[in-house]
Amino acid sequence: MPTHAFSPASLRRALVIKLRHHGDVLLAAPVISMLKRVAPQCEVDALVYADTAPMLEGHPALAQLHLIDRNWKRQGLWRQAVAEWRLTSELGARHYDLVVHLSVHTRGAWLVRLLRPRWSVAPRSRTGFWMNSFTHLYPAQSDPLRHTVDTNLDSLRVLGLAPTPADMRVTLAPGAKAEARIAELLAQHGLPAGGFVHVHPASRWAFKCWPAERVAALCDALATKGWPIVLTSAPEAKEQALIADVLATRERNAASPAPTLDLSGQLSLKELAALTAQARLFVGVDSAPMHMAAAMGTPVVAIFGPSGDREWGPWDETGENRHRVVASNTHPCRPCGMAGCNDSKVSECLATLPVAQVLTACAELLA
Repeated sequence: MPTHAFSPASLRRALVIKLRHHGDVLLAAPVISMLKRVAPQCEVDALVYADTAPMLEGHPALAQLHLIDRNWKRQGLWRQAVAEWRLTSELGARHYDLVVHLSVHTRGAWLVRLLRPRWSVAPRSRTGFWMNSFTHLYPAQSDPLRHTVDTNLDSLRVLGLAPTPADMRVTLAPGAKAEARIAELLAQHGLPAGGFVHVHPASRWAFKCWPAERVAALCDALATKGWPIVLTSAPEAKEQALIADVLATRERNAASPAPTLDLSGQLSLKELAALTAQARLFVGVDSAPMHMAAAMGTPVVAIFGPSGDREWGPWDETGENRHRVVASNTHPCRPCGMAGCNDSKVSECLATLPVAQVLTACAELLA
């Protein structure tokens, strides 16, 4: 496709595509914010999977949010075709001048060919079809030595745009309804804003999780220092089973003078964001809730195993060192990027991570 000189002043509508998981979608938010800053007259839309929509809903720079439901494939070929046709028609009616595709999902290349924007951006790939679909290509979708927020913004740097420090902020809007419910829950349990530690030890990927007995020991240590604990997880059975193990271990320990509130499986993503915004500290693993806590400005202790913390750690655009990453000092093999040791679903670097190391990080941020 021919390359035209990019002009922000010429933008009327732009589409940002991020077809990935919740955390990935949230970390794409700065691209939307920056586009609106450099082209305030432009309507900026986004296309994401339906289940990840809460990560962008309510973003002040977002005009429209278009959704792909992963369940379309289960509804039969005819219904899937109708849903796909409706989506393509909706997108086509917007007459985009710019499409920014933030992954190597092949749908982005097909959409660009159908929508025919004046400018289109995507990560560089080896295929000729892909390379010929876009007017601008940036070096890579990810870089283990750079944070994902920064590599996402390469999509705009390749257009000649320079991010400012303010552009680096990850925006997440819980919304008034979610904030009201959390305020009510906290009031019911006598927990003031900034008066509790939010612990979210679960992930859909078990190889990213810290053992339940160590989570329980950490909660006991924090409770002994007078900090009430609020535990959360997604409603999935495996995640709630981890919370149940944590609570059972703590009950056996019988050493928890401060109260514990179990909200596992009970909160929407928006409510989870509203909750973590009220916490004095968030403690969790490499997961979307960890990124949400950082976006809400809550100090974060992030426990990392096989995944790379330089690329996926809690983002802090302020440079104030308000977060801590805790990872094994005795496993030079990490970050290996594998699903546990030799893809076994069990990560030794997490299984052996000392409670004292995590507690030290907590104490630094609670001081």
